[in-house]
Amino acid sequence: MTGIALFGAGGKMGYRLARNLKTSPFEVRHVEVSEAGRARLANDLGIAAVSPETALQGAEVVILAVPDTLIREVSAAIAPRLAPGTMLMVLDAAAPFAGHLPQRPDLTYFVTHPCHPPIFNDESERAARHDHFGGIAAKQHIVNALMQGPDETYALGESIARVIWAPVMRSHRVTVEQMALLEPGLSETVCASLLDVMREAIDAVVARGVPREAARDFLLGHMNILAAVTFGEVEGVFSDACNKAIQFGKPMLMQPDWKRVFEPDEIAASIRRIT
Repeated sequence: MTGIALFGAGGKMGYRLARNLKTSPFEVRHVEVSEAGRARLANDLGIAAVSPETALQGAEVVILAVPDTLIREVSAAIAPRLAPGTMLMVLDAAAPFAGHLPQRPDLTYFVTHPCHPPIFNDESERAARHDHFGGIAAKQHIVNALMQGPDETYALGESIARVIWAPVMRSHRVTVEQMALLEPGLSETVCASLLDVMREAIDAVVARGVPREAARDFLLGHMNILAAVTFGEVEGVFSDACNKAIQFGKPMLMQPDWKRVFEPDEIAASIRRIT
């Protein structure tokens, strides 16, 4: 069995991974520094955390389920103990993109991240419909990048990724640079910002007398059909009135050069702010 050392196993993300890896064919050793996290692993999953030294002995893969701001520190601390050929797996492109991983050309660096369950899906079970993050009951897609290392090691990284994010539908292979365009660029800088504007828009119409529940129901319902048409989930076109509203509304809401958020320097600056 492939030996995996899971760092941050009792944290918010690490716990999800520990739960999914528990029934996998991999041999996993769990590292958690906080007492609360260690207790959570023991009480909920029956897992006893071990020391970093114990976890790293013979480990073929090391997963860093720790915050982006700690990737540099943790990876630097464990790098001297990693044998050549070890795979270091990171769950977000930010720290690798920023150059926070050790200069060890003899190691394999693999980055994986969930797409999260799609808005349009075929889930029929209640648990899956309410699994908005993924990795529990709802199916999701994932993205992976082999940052460095032999190409044949990609299959191992992807096989682990399919377990930790399960159940998985499509698995996309991208580069670290492309993953950074997806997040923070596409998902956070663009999507999360626009969604926050929509929430503020609800507040604005409520302040003008619309009942909050009516405003929320109206917006979320329209988001459903408008998104379905925009992204080709259903055949259809917007009404002339809607197209006219977009034509005049977009310049009021968006700066003419808003796509510069995808320029390399903007992506790098965004990542520096979060790492």
